[in-house]
Amino acid sequence: MNASTGVSTPTAPHPAAGTDGTTDADAAATVARLNAAFATGRTRPLAWRTAQLRALRRLLVEQEEVFAAALKADLGKSPTEAYLTEIGFTVNEIDHTLRHLARWLRPRRVPVPLALAPARARTVREPLGTVLVISPWNYPLQLALAPLVGAIAAGNCAVVKPSELAPATSAALAHWLPQVLDPQTVAVVEGGVPETTALLEQRFDHVFYTGNGTVGRIVMTAAARHLTPVTLELGGKSPAVVDPGADLAAAARRIVWGKFMNAGQTCVAPDYVLAIGDTGPALEAELAAAIREMYGEDPAGSPDYGRIVNERHFDRLTALLADGRTVAGGEHDRATRYLAPTVLADVDPESPVMRDEIFGPVLPIVRVPDLDAAIAFITARDKPLALYAFTSSAQTRRRLTAETSSGALAFGIPNAHLSVPGLPFGGVGESGQGGYHGRRSVETFSHTKAVLSKPLALDTLRLAYPPFTSGKSRLLRRFM
Repeated sequence: MNASTGVSTPTAPHPAAGTDGTTDADAAATVARLNAAFATGRTRPLAWRTAQLRALRRLLVEQEEVFAAALKADLGKSPTEAYLTEIGFTVNEIDHTLRHLARWLRPRRVPVPLALAPARARTVREPLGTVLVISPWNYPLQLALAPLVGAIAAGNCAVVKPSELAPATSAALAHWLPQVLDPQTVAVVEGGVPETTALLEQRFDHVFYTGNGTVGRIVMTAAARHLTPVTLELGGKSPAVVDPGADLAAAARRIVWGKFMNAGQTCVAPDYVLAIGDTGPALEAELAAAIREMYGEDPAGSPDYGRIVNERHFDRLTALLADGRTVAGGEHDRATRYLAPTVLADVDPESPVMRDEIFGPVLPIVRVPDLDAAIAFITARDKPLALYAFTSSAQTRRRLTAETSSGALAFGIPNAHLSVPGLPFGGVGESGQGGYHGRRSVETFSHTKAVLSKPLALDTLRLAYPPFTSGKSRLLRRFM
Protein backbone atom coordinates (compact mmCIF):
# COMPACT_ATOMS: atom_id res chain seq x y z
CA MET A 1 0.00 0.00 0.00
CA ASN A 2 1.16 3.51 -0.80
CA ALA A 3 1.38 5.23 2.57
CA SER A 4 0.70 8.66 1.14
CA THR A 5 -2.38 7.78 -0.87
CA GLY A 6 -3.77 4.71 0.85
CA VAL A 7 -3.96 2.89 -2.50
CA SER A 8 -3.14 -0.79 -2.72
CA THR A 9 -2.78 -3.24 -5.57
CA PRO A 10 -5.62 -5.77 -5.93
CA THR A 11 -4.88 -9.33 -4.89
CA ALA A 12 -6.48 -12.52 -6.11
CA PRO A 13 -10.19 -12.72 -5.34
CA HIS A 14 -11.52 -14.78 -2.47
CA PRO A 15 -15.05 -15.29 -1.11
CA ALA A 16 -16.11 -12.09 0.63
CA ALA A 17 -17.07 -12.56 4.24
CA GLY A 18 -19.27 -9.45 4.25
CA THR A 19 -20.50 -7.77 7.40
CA ASP A 20 -24.02 -9.16 7.70
CA GLY A 21 -25.30 -8.80 11.21
CA THR A 22 -23.96 -5.30 11.73
CA THR A 23 -25.08 -4.02 15.12
CA ASP A 24 -25.41 -0.46 16.31
CA ALA A 25 -22.04 -0.89 18.01
CA ASP A 26 -20.45 -2.14 14.77
CA ALA A 27 -21.93 0.75 12.81
CA ALA A 28 -20.81 3.24 15.44
CA ALA A 29 -17.30 1.82 15.38
CA THR A 30 -17.13 2.04 11.60
CA VAL A 31 -18.29 5.65 11.55
CA ALA A 32 -15.95 6.57 14.42
CA ARG A 33 -13.00 5.06 12.53
CA LEU A 34 -13.81 7.06 9.41
CA ASN A 35 -14.41 10.24 11.41
CA ALA A 36 -11.02 9.83 13.03
CA ALA A 37 -9.36 9.43 9.65
CA PHE A 38 -11.13 12.51 8.31
CA ALA A 39 -9.98 14.52 11.31
CA THR A 40 -6.36 13.87 10.37
CA GLY A 41 -6.88 15.73 7.09
CA ARG A 42 -5.71 12.81 4.94
CA THR A 43 -8.68 13.11 2.53
CA ARG A 44 -8.23 16.82 1.82
CA PRO A 45 -5.20 16.95 -0.54
CA LEU A 46 -6.02 16.87 -4.24
CA ALA A 47 -3.33 14.21 -4.67
CA TRP A 48 -5.15 11.85 -2.31
CA ARG A 49 -8.47 12.36 -4.07
CA THR A 50 -7.08 11.78 -7.55
CA ALA A 51 -5.10 8.73 -6.42
CA GLN A 52 -8.26 7.15 -5.00
CA LEU A 53 -10.21 7.86 -8.16
CA ARG A 54 -7.47 6.42 -10.38
CA ALA A 55 -7.33 3.31 -8.20
CA LEU A 56 -11.09 2.86 -8.53
CA ARG A 57 -10.81 3.28 -12.28
CA ARG A 58 -8.08 0.64 -12.49
CA LEU A 59 -10.23 -1.74 -10.48
CA LEU A 60 -13.17 -1.39 -12.86
CA VAL A 61 -10.97 -1.90 -15.91
CA GLU A 62 -8.90 -4.79 -14.55
CA GLN A 63 -11.82 -6.62 -12.92
CA GLU A 64 -14.42 -5.91 -15.59
CA GLU A 65 -15.16 -9.61 -16.05
CA VAL A 66 -15.63 -10.12 -12.30
CA PHE A 67 -18.18 -7.33 -12.02
CA ALA A 68 -19.90 -8.34 -15.27
CA ALA A 69 -20.30 -11.87 -13.92
CA ALA A 70 -21.80 -10.51 -10.70
CA LEU A 71 -24.29 -8.39 -12.65
CA LYS A 72 -25.18 -11.40 -14.76
CA ALA A 73 -25.83 -13.45 -11.63
CA ASP A 74 -27.98 -10.76 -10.01
CA LEU A 75 -29.97 -9.43 -12.96
CA GLY A 76 -29.16 -11.49 -16.03
CA LYS A 77 -27.34 -8.55 -17.60
CA SER A 78 -25.39 -9.20 -20.76
CA PRO A 79 -21.68 -8.24 -20.75
CA THR A 80 -22.46 -5.45 -23.22
CA GLU A 81 -25.20 -3.94 -21.07
CA ALA A 82 -23.13 -4.41 -17.91
CA TYR A 83 -20.29 -2.44 -19.45
CA LEU A 84 -22.34 0.31 -21.08
CA THR A 85 -24.71 1.04 -18.20
CA GLU A 86 -22.59 0.19 -15.17
CA ILE A 87 -18.84 -0.40 -15.56
CA GLY A 88 -18.09 1.87 -18.50
CA PHE A 89 -20.56 4.47 -17.25
CA THR A 90 -18.67 4.74 -13.97
CA VAL A 91 -15.28 4.83 -15.71
CA ASN A 92 -16.51 7.77 -17.79
CA GLU A 93 -17.72 9.52 -14.64
CA ILE A 94 -14.28 9.08 -13.08
CA ASP A 95 -12.51 10.31 -16.22
CA HIS A 96 -14.66 13.43 -16.40
CA THR A 97 -14.08 14.13 -12.72
CA LEU A 98 -10.31 13.68 -12.95
CA ARG A 99 -10.18 15.98 -15.96
CA HIS A 100 -11.96 18.86 -14.21
CA LEU A 101 -11.54 18.34 -10.47
CA ALA A 102 -8.67 20.78 -9.90
CA ARG A 103 -10.66 23.54 -11.58
CA TRP A 104 -13.85 22.70 -9.68
CA LEU A 105 -11.99 22.98 -6.36
CA ARG A 106 -10.38 26.36 -6.98
CA PRO A 107 -11.56 29.20 -4.73
CA ARG A 108 -13.81 31.64 -6.56
CA ARG A 109 -13.44 35.39 -6.13
CA VAL A 110 -16.61 37.41 -5.67
CA PRO A 111 -17.02 41.21 -5.77
CA VAL A 112 -17.11 43.21 -2.55
CA PRO A 113 -19.52 46.15 -2.04
CA LEU A 114 -17.90 49.58 -1.90
CA ALA A 115 -19.11 49.95 1.67
CA LEU A 116 -16.60 47.25 2.69
CA ALA A 117 -13.71 48.28 0.47
CA PRO A 118 -10.89 47.55 0.61
CA ALA A 119 -11.58 43.86 1.16
CA ARG A 120 -11.43 40.53 -0.63
CA ALA A 121 -14.15 37.90 -0.76
CA ARG A 122 -14.07 34.36 -2.05
CA THR A 123 -15.78 31.02 -1.71
CA VAL A 124 -13.88 27.89 -0.75
CA ARG A 125 -15.06 24.29 -1.12
CA GLU A 126 -14.55 22.10 1.92
CA PRO A 127 -15.48 18.42 2.40
CA LEU A 128 -18.39 17.58 4.65
CA GLY A 129 -16.81 14.74 6.60
CA THR A 130 -18.16 11.18 6.59
CA VAL A 131 -21.04 10.39 4.23
CA LEU A 132 -23.33 7.41 3.76
CA VAL A 133 -24.24 6.06 0.30
CA ILE A 134 -27.20 3.64 0.24
CA SER A 135 -27.50 2.08 -3.21
CA PRO A 136 -30.28 0.06 -4.91
CA TRP A 137 -30.35 -3.30 -6.66
CA ASN A 138 -31.26 -2.35 -10.23
CA TYR A 139 -27.89 -0.83 -11.16
CA PRO A 140 -26.01 -2.12 -8.13
CA LEU A 141 -22.52 -1.20 -9.32
CA GLN A 142 -23.11 2.17 -10.97
CA LEU A 143 -25.45 3.51 -8.30
CA ALA A 144 -23.04 2.56 -5.52
CA LEU A 145 -19.89 3.86 -7.18
CA ALA A 146 -21.02 7.01 -9.04
CA PRO A 147 -22.01 8.73 -5.78
CA LEU A 148 -18.80 7.41 -4.20
CA VAL A 149 -16.82 9.12 -6.97
CA GLY A 150 -18.39 12.43 -5.95
CA ALA A 151 -17.83 11.80 -2.24
CA ILE A 152 -14.14 11.03 -2.76
CA ALA A 153 -13.64 13.88 -5.22
CA ALA A 154 -15.05 16.29 -2.63
CA GLY A 155 -12.59 14.96 -0.02
CA ASN A 156 -14.88 12.90 2.21
CA CYS A 157 -14.78 9.57 3.96
CA ALA A 158 -17.62 7.27 2.94
CA VAL A 159 -19.63 4.24 3.98
CA VAL A 160 -21.13 2.35 1.04
CA LYS A 161 -24.18 0.19 1.74
CA PRO A 162 -24.91 -1.99 -1.34
CA SER A 163 -28.28 -3.62 -1.86
CA GLU A 164 -28.79 -7.08 -0.42
CA LEU A 165 -31.10 -7.83 -3.37
CA ALA A 166 -28.04 -7.89 -5.65
CA PRO A 167 -25.90 -10.19 -3.48
CA ALA A 168 -23.22 -11.06 -6.05
CA THR A 169 -22.47 -7.41 -6.80
CA SER A 170 -22.63 -6.51 -3.11
CA ALA A 171 -20.09 -9.23 -2.30
CA ALA A 172 -17.80 -8.10 -5.12
CA LEU A 173 -17.86 -4.51 -3.86
CA ALA A 174 -17.22 -5.63 -0.28
CA HIS A 175 -14.25 -7.68 -1.44
CA TRP A 176 -12.57 -5.31 -3.87
CA LEU A 177 -13.12 -1.77 -2.59
CA PRO A 178 -11.09 -2.23 0.63
CA GLN A 179 -8.25 -3.64 -1.46
CA VAL A 180 -7.87 -0.69 -3.79
CA LEU A 181 -9.18 2.27 -1.79
CA ASP A 182 -7.85 3.67 1.47
CA PRO A 183 -9.56 1.36 4.02
CA GLN A 184 -9.31 4.00 6.72
CA THR A 185 -11.57 6.30 4.70
CA VAL A 186 -13.94 4.03 2.73
CA ALA A 187 -15.95 1.18 4.22
CA VAL A 188 -18.46 -1.25 2.72
CA VAL A 189 -21.27 -2.58 4.92
CA GLU A 190 -23.29 -5.46 3.53
CA GLY A 191 -26.66 -6.65 4.77
CA GLY A 192 -30.34 -5.80 4.71
CA VAL A 193 -32.79 -3.75 6.74
CA PRO A 194 -31.13 -4.30 10.16
CA GLU A 195 -27.75 -3.18 8.85
CA THR A 196 -29.20 -0.14 7.10
CA THR A 197 -31.18 0.74 10.22
CA ALA A 198 -28.04 0.49 12.35
CA LEU A 199 -26.19 2.81 9.98
CA LEU A 200 -29.01 5.34 9.97
CA GLU A 201 -28.80 5.53 13.75
CA GLN A 202 -25.34 7.08 13.34
CA ARG A 203 -24.59 10.72 12.71
CA PHE A 204 -23.31 11.26 9.17
CA ASP A 205 -22.47 14.53 7.46
CA HIS A 206 -24.54 13.63 4.38
CA VAL A 207 -26.77 10.72 3.41
CA PHE A 208 -27.19 9.82 -0.26
CA TYR A 209 -30.03 7.39 -0.94
CA THR A 210 -31.19 5.91 -4.24
CA GLY A 211 -34.43 3.94 -4.19
CA ASN A 212 -38.15 4.44 -3.62
CA GLY A 213 -40.14 7.12 -1.87
CA THR A 214 -41.29 4.89 0.98
CA VAL A 215 -37.77 4.17 2.14
CA GLY A 216 -36.75 7.71 1.22
CA ARG A 217 -39.11 9.01 3.90
CA ILE A 218 -37.55 6.64 6.44
CA VAL A 219 -34.08 7.87 5.48
CA MET A 220 -35.12 11.52 5.81
CA THR A 221 -36.73 10.88 9.19
CA ALA A 222 -33.57 9.21 10.51
CA ALA A 223 -31.34 11.96 9.11
CA ALA A 224 -33.53 14.67 10.61
CA ARG A 225 -32.60 13.55 14.11
CA HIS A 226 -29.04 14.73 13.40
CA LEU A 227 -29.96 17.58 11.01
CA THR A 228 -28.05 15.65 8.36
CA PRO A 229 -28.56 16.83 4.77
CA VAL A 230 -29.98 14.20 2.42
CA THR A 231 -29.92 13.58 -1.31
CA LEU A 232 -32.80 11.41 -2.50
CA GLU A 233 -32.69 9.84 -5.95
CA LEU A 234 -36.14 8.30 -6.28
CA GLY A 235 -38.30 7.41 -9.26
CA GLY A 236 -41.80 7.92 -10.54
CA LYS A 237 -43.87 7.40 -13.62
CA SER A 238 -41.84 9.00 -16.39
CA PRO A 239 -44.06 9.63 -19.42
CA ALA A 240 -43.13 9.46 -23.08
CA VAL A 241 -45.23 11.83 -25.17
CA VAL A 242 -45.62 10.90 -28.84
CA ASP A 243 -46.91 13.69 -31.05
CA PRO A 244 -48.60 13.38 -34.46
CA GLY A 245 -46.04 13.94 -37.18
CA ALA A 246 -43.20 12.27 -35.27
CA ASP A 247 -41.22 9.51 -36.98
CA LEU A 248 -43.06 6.67 -35.25
CA ALA A 249 -40.64 3.92 -36.29
CA ALA A 250 -37.66 5.83 -34.90
CA ALA A 251 -39.58 6.82 -31.78
CA ALA A 252 -40.64 3.21 -31.17
CA ARG A 253 -37.07 1.90 -31.48
CA ARG A 254 -35.79 4.44 -28.96
CA ILE A 255 -38.68 3.89 -26.55
CA VAL A 256 -38.11 0.12 -26.68
CA TRP A 257 -34.40 0.60 -26.05
CA GLY A 258 -35.00 2.91 -23.09
CA LYS A 259 -37.88 0.93 -21.62
CA PHE A 260 -36.65 -2.64 -21.83
CA MET A 261 -32.94 -2.37 -21.02
CA ASN A 262 -32.31 -4.13 -17.71
CA ALA A 263 -35.77 -5.72 -18.19
CA GLY A 264 -37.40 -2.37 -17.50
CA GLN A 265 -35.81 -2.06 -14.05
CA THR A 266 -34.49 1.46 -14.66
CA CYS A 267 -35.60 4.49 -12.66
CA VAL A 268 -35.56 6.79 -15.71
CA ALA A 269 -37.15 4.31 -18.13
CA PRO A 270 -40.29 5.50 -19.94
CA ASP A 271 -43.04 4.28 -17.62
CA TYR A 272 -45.94 4.84 -19.99
CA VAL A 273 -46.68 6.38 -23.39
CA LEU A 274 -49.08 9.24 -23.99
CA ALA A 275 -50.15 8.81 -27.62
CA ILE A 276 -51.62 12.07 -28.89
CA GLY A 277 -54.46 12.07 -31.39
CA ASP A 278 -54.50 9.17 -33.82
CA THR A 279 -50.90 8.01 -33.24
CA GLY A 280 -51.92 5.10 -30.98
CA PRO A 281 -52.68 2.28 -33.47
CA ALA A 282 -49.67 2.97 -35.69
CA LEU A 283 -47.39 3.29 -32.68
CA GLU A 284 -48.58 -0.07 -31.32
CA ALA A 285 -47.44 -1.81 -34.48
CA GLU A 286 -44.09 0.00 -34.51
CA LEU A 287 -43.41 -0.88 -30.86
CA ALA A 288 -44.10 -4.57 -31.52
CA ALA A 289 -41.80 -4.47 -34.54
CA ALA A 290 -39.07 -2.72 -32.56
CA ILE A 291 -39.18 -5.39 -29.84
CA ARG A 292 -38.75 -8.12 -32.47
CA GLU A 293 -35.89 -6.18 -34.06
CA MET A 294 -34.08 -5.72 -30.75
CA TYR A 295 -34.70 -9.04 -28.99
CA GLY A 296 -35.82 -11.45 -31.71
CA GLU A 297 -38.99 -13.48 -31.98
CA ASP A 298 -38.31 -15.08 -28.59
CA PRO A 299 -36.74 -12.58 -26.16
CA ALA A 300 -36.32 -15.38 -23.61
CA GLY A 301 -33.45 -16.63 -25.74
CA SER A 302 -31.90 -13.22 -26.36
CA PRO A 303 -28.48 -12.73 -24.75
CA ASP A 304 -29.31 -9.03 -24.42
CA TYR A 305 -32.48 -9.34 -22.33
CA GLY A 306 -32.31 -9.50 -18.54
CA ARG A 307 -34.45 -11.01 -15.81
CA ILE A 308 -36.59 -9.71 -12.95
CA VAL A 309 -34.60 -9.38 -9.75
CA ASN A 310 -36.70 -11.72 -7.58
CA GLU A 311 -40.01 -13.56 -7.31
CA ARG A 312 -41.73 -10.83 -5.30
CA HIS A 313 -41.19 -8.24 -8.02
CA PHE A 314 -42.04 -10.84 -10.68
CA ASP A 315 -45.41 -11.52 -9.05
CA ARG A 316 -46.11 -7.78 -8.71
CA LEU A 317 -45.39 -7.21 -12.40
CA THR A 318 -47.34 -10.16 -13.81
CA ALA A 319 -50.39 -8.98 -11.85
CA LEU A 320 -50.39 -5.86 -14.02
CA LEU A 321 -50.70 -7.73 -17.32
CA ALA A 322 -54.50 -7.81 -17.14
CA ASP A 323 -54.76 -4.01 -17.15
CA GLY A 324 -54.89 -3.63 -20.92
CA ARG A 325 -54.96 -5.31 -24.30
CA THR A 326 -51.67 -7.08 -25.01
CA VAL A 327 -50.02 -5.67 -28.12
CA ALA A 328 -46.74 -7.50 -27.68
CA GLY A 329 -45.24 -9.86 -25.13
CA GLY A 330 -47.04 -11.04 -22.04
CA GLU A 331 -45.20 -14.37 -21.82
CA HIS A 332 -43.60 -15.12 -18.47
CA ASP A 333 -41.90 -17.88 -16.50
CA ARG A 334 -41.63 -17.57 -12.72
CA ALA A 335 -38.97 -20.27 -12.43
CA THR A 336 -36.51 -18.19 -14.45
CA ARG A 337 -37.99 -14.78 -13.51
CA TYR A 338 -38.56 -14.09 -17.21
CA LEU A 339 -41.16 -11.55 -18.24
CA ALA A 340 -41.24 -10.72 -21.94
CA PRO A 341 -41.08 -7.10 -23.15
CA THR A 342 -44.78 -6.26 -23.01
CA VAL A 343 -46.85 -3.45 -24.52
CA LEU A 344 -50.41 -2.84 -23.31
CA ALA A 345 -53.02 -0.73 -25.15
CA ASP A 346 -56.53 0.45 -24.26
CA VAL A 347 -55.28 1.16 -20.74
CA ASP A 348 -57.58 2.85 -18.23
CA PRO A 349 -55.69 5.78 -16.65
CA GLU A 350 -57.06 4.70 -13.25
CA SER A 351 -55.99 1.05 -13.55
CA PRO A 352 -53.30 -0.41 -11.23
CA VAL A 353 -50.64 -0.28 -13.95
CA MET A 354 -51.04 3.50 -14.03
CA ARG A 355 -50.99 4.09 -10.27
CA ASP A 356 -47.41 3.36 -9.23
CA GLU A 357 -44.06 3.21 -10.97
CA ILE A 358 -43.98 -0.04 -12.94
CA PHE A 359 -40.23 -0.68 -12.71
CA GLY A 360 -40.39 -3.61 -15.09
CA PRO A 361 -40.89 -4.55 -18.75
CA VAL A 362 -44.55 -3.52 -19.06
CA LEU A 363 -45.32 -0.46 -21.20
CA PRO A 364 -48.89 0.92 -21.14
CA ILE A 365 -50.18 3.21 -23.90
CA VAL A 366 -52.70 5.87 -22.92
CA ARG A 367 -54.42 7.79 -25.71
CA VAL A 368 -55.11 11.51 -25.29
CA PRO A 369 -56.80 13.80 -27.82
CA ASP A 370 -54.28 16.64 -27.96
CA LEU A 371 -51.25 18.29 -26.37
CA ASP A 372 -53.42 20.19 -23.89
CA ALA A 373 -54.75 16.88 -22.58
CA ALA A 374 -51.25 15.39 -22.44
CA ILE A 375 -49.93 18.31 -20.39
CA ALA A 376 -52.96 18.17 -18.10
CA PHE A 377 -52.42 14.41 -17.62
CA ILE A 378 -48.78 14.94 -16.64
CA THR A 379 -49.28 17.92 -14.35
CA ALA A 380 -52.16 16.26 -12.48
CA ARG A 381 -49.73 13.61 -11.22
CA ASP A 382 -46.53 13.62 -9.18
CA LYS A 383 -43.58 15.28 -10.89
CA PRO A 384 -41.66 12.54 -12.72
CA LEU A 385 -37.95 11.85 -12.65
CA ALA A 386 -37.88 12.33 -16.43
CA LEU A 387 -40.19 13.40 -19.23
CA TYR A 388 -39.57 12.32 -22.80
CA ALA A 389 -41.15 13.68 -25.95
CA PHE A 390 -41.03 12.53 -29.53
CA THR A 391 -42.19 15.35 -31.75
CA SER A 392 -41.27 17.38 -34.81
CA SER A 393 -43.06 20.45 -33.47
CA ALA A 394 -41.04 23.32 -32.01
CA GLN A 395 -44.19 24.60 -30.34
CA THR A 396 -44.70 21.25 -28.58
CA ARG A 397 -41.11 21.38 -27.30
CA ARG A 398 -41.58 24.92 -26.04
CA ARG A 399 -44.84 24.12 -24.27
CA LEU A 400 -43.54 20.97 -22.59
CA THR A 401 -40.48 22.89 -21.41
CA ALA A 402 -42.53 25.76 -20.02
CA GLU A 403 -45.65 24.00 -18.75
CA THR A 404 -44.37 20.80 -17.12
CA SER A 405 -41.97 20.05 -14.27
CA SER A 406 -39.71 16.99 -14.11
CA GLY A 407 -36.25 16.01 -12.98
CA ALA A 408 -35.13 16.02 -16.61
CA LEU A 409 -36.69 16.68 -20.01
CA ALA A 410 -35.41 15.00 -23.14
CA PHE A 411 -36.57 15.23 -26.74
CA GLY A 412 -36.06 12.36 -29.14
CA ILE A 413 -34.29 9.93 -26.79
CA PRO A 414 -34.92 8.44 -23.34
CA ASN A 415 -32.42 7.72 -20.54
CA ALA A 416 -29.45 9.25 -22.37
CA HIS A 417 -29.29 12.45 -20.31
CA LEU A 418 -27.54 10.43 -17.59
CA SER A 419 -24.54 10.00 -19.87
CA VAL A 420 -23.95 13.77 -20.19
CA PRO A 421 -21.58 14.55 -17.29
CA GLY A 422 -22.34 18.26 -17.42
CA LEU A 423 -26.05 17.69 -16.75
CA PRO A 424 -27.12 17.27 -13.13
CA PHE A 425 -29.12 14.13 -12.48
CA GLY A 426 -31.91 14.23 -9.92
CA GLY A 427 -35.61 14.48 -9.33
CA VAL A 428 -38.12 17.03 -8.09
CA GLY A 429 -40.91 16.58 -5.59
CA GLU A 430 -41.85 12.91 -5.23
CA SER A 431 -39.11 11.90 -7.67
CA GLY A 432 -36.33 13.13 -5.40
CA GLN A 433 -34.30 16.04 -4.19
CA GLY A 434 -30.76 17.11 -4.93
CA GLY A 435 -28.62 16.05 -7.86
CA TYR A 436 -25.27 14.64 -8.83
CA HIS A 437 -22.94 13.67 -11.70
CA GLY A 438 -19.89 15.67 -12.72
CA ARG A 439 -19.45 18.99 -10.99
CA ARG A 440 -22.81 18.67 -9.26
CA SER A 441 -21.49 15.62 -7.36
CA VAL A 442 -18.67 17.68 -5.89
CA GLU A 443 -21.15 20.42 -4.96
CA THR A 444 -23.45 17.86 -3.32
CA PHE A 445 -20.71 16.37 -1.16
CA SER A 446 -19.02 19.61 -0.11
CA HIS A 447 -19.76 22.88 1.65
CA THR A 448 -19.21 26.20 -0.07
CA LYS A 449 -17.66 28.37 2.63
CA ALA A 450 -17.74 32.16 2.44
CA VAL A 451 -14.40 33.84 3.23
CA LEU A 452 -14.04 37.61 3.70
CA SER A 453 -10.72 39.36 4.40
CA LYS A 454 -10.44 43.04 5.33
CA PRO A 455 -7.41 45.01 6.56
CA LEU A 456 -7.59 46.25 10.14
CA ALA A 457 -6.31 49.77 9.26
CA LEU A 458 -9.28 52.17 9.54
CA ASP A 459 -7.58 54.85 7.47
CA THR A 460 -7.67 52.68 4.37
CA LEU A 461 -11.44 52.42 4.70
CA ARG A 462 -11.89 56.18 5.02
CA LEU A 463 -9.70 56.88 2.03
CA ALA A 464 -11.40 54.24 -0.09
CA TYR A 465 -14.95 55.21 0.74
CA PRO A 466 -15.39 58.85 1.88
CA PRO A 467 -19.06 58.51 2.87
CA PHE A 468 -17.88 56.64 5.96
CA THR A 469 -16.31 59.91 7.20
CA SER A 470 -19.71 61.63 7.36
CA GLY A 471 -21.55 62.25 10.61
CA LYS A 472 -24.22 59.67 9.70
CA SER A 473 -21.55 56.95 9.67
CA ARG A 474 -20.00 57.81 13.08
CA LEU A 475 -21.27 54.66 14.83
CA LEU A 476 -20.30 52.40 11.95
CA ARG A 477 -16.78 53.91 11.82
CA ARG A 478 -16.09 52.71 15.34
CA PHE A 479 -16.27 49.10 14.21
CA MET A 480 -14.99 49.28 10.65
